[in-house]
Amino acid sequence: MGGLEEIRNEAVDLENIPIEEVFEQLKCTRQGLTSDEGAQRVEIFGLNKLEEKKESKVLKFLGFMWNPLSWVMEMAAIMAIALANGGGKPPDWQDFVGIIVLLVINSTISFIEENNAGNAAAALMANLAPKTKVLRDGRWGEQEASILVPGDIVSIKLGDIVPADARLLEGDPLKIDQSGLTGESLPVTKNPGDEVFSGSTCKQGEIEAVVIATGVHTFFGKAAHLVDSTNQVGHFQQVLTAIGNFCIVSIAVGIVIEIIVMFPIQRRKYRAGIENLLVLLIGGIPIAMPTVLSVTMAIGSHKLSQQGAITKRMTAIEELAGMDVLCSDKTGTLTLNKLSVDKNLVEVFAKGVDKEHVLLLAARASRVENQDAIDACMVGMLADPKEARAGIREVHFLPFNPTDKRTALTYIDAEGNWHRASKADYYPVQLQGGCEEKGALCD
Repeated sequence: MGGLEEIRNEAVDLENIPIEEVFEQLKCTRQGLTSDEGAQRVEIFGLNKLEEKKESKVLKFLGFMWNPLSWVMEMAAIMAIALANGGGKPPDWQDFVGIIVLLVINSTISFIEENNAGNAAAALMANLAPKTKVLRDGRWGEQEASILVPGDIVSIKLGDIVPADARLLEGDPLKIDQSGLTGESLPVTKNPGDEVFSGSTCKQGEIEAVVIATGVHTFFGKAAHLVDSTNQVGHFQQVLTAIGNFCIVSIAVGIVIEIIVMFPIQRRKYRAGIENLLVLLIGGIPIAMPTVLSVTMAIGSHKLSQQGAITKRMTAIEELAGMDVLCSDKTGTLTLNKLSVDKNLVEVFAKGVDKEHVLLLAARASRVENQDAIDACMVGMLADPKEARAGIREVHFLPFNPTDKRTALTYIDAEGNWHRASKADYYPVQLQGGCEEKGALCD
């Protein structure tokens, strides 16, 4: 297994060496691996998924009590129960219980919200985990992508998410959409021998490939690791830390002065002096501030979740609110995710046809039920969606497909005349009986 250890340590350039050498280095063949070989390689390379940091729920809960403001509150609680004794009076249980309750409420709210957000993100990632067609034991079968190891032979076809970094074998070129990884707005052509990256999508073609990297060793895994390894402290934490430090310093100075005044100068009794110090501790810190902040951000996190946003850290809400400039590259578009039609841009070239009739034909060339975004937009332009099928009898509906890139409805009107309405990209297509322009709405 020495050679495979070098592969795991990325000592071999599998991305650029000839494809035959890839098989030699990976100690595999074009017939794929056996189940036993796959299990052995999982022990070496691990599962084909990103590493998840296991975090203790108890430590996470207690972590919300570990900050400067909480330290002062905890100091006050200890003083109330441990030092406030004597003078014939019991410890100050009321203040102790009140402070502990506030600490627990604050930590509970923060813990529940962030834990729910983390569970939602984990569920989302689980849904994104693809299955793949892999050659094992000489037979093709659909398996979870997490079992893939370097040396596996996989099949990639139209619509598939590439399950791992791989080198393409013999066949026709593929069109791969890797915009999520590289920012390229259009699919790129991948020829036999080229590398395809985990997480990209096949837009055209079908070919077999040999896996060369999985999990954290993939291009996507390395990028995710860089993001996950950052430990920059946010502005919100910096503000809370500054407030806490100021409170601690101010209270410490006040306690020193009060001790000097009360005991050596005024010669007060121990219990009376401790009670005064306890008042200074409790009154010198904004006890309710952490709880108020947690509740406020929890409400904001809940509202964001209703709109489909996942907030893994509640403090991220404040960071987003304090953002001055949002930069997005030219390949991305920020929209409402809703399409609309601008009637002012609709041009009609046929005589005796107005814009309203063109929009009606566009709606007829759309699915009324189970609409996609474009069909819903077209039908939504009508005053009543039922108008799209009113007074006609549908004969045949041609759904959208990547080859024709159009939809079309053949129908019979109330007078028994046959019509066809079509919407699509604009270029001429030769049909039986004449030429129809894609994008034109023919009646």
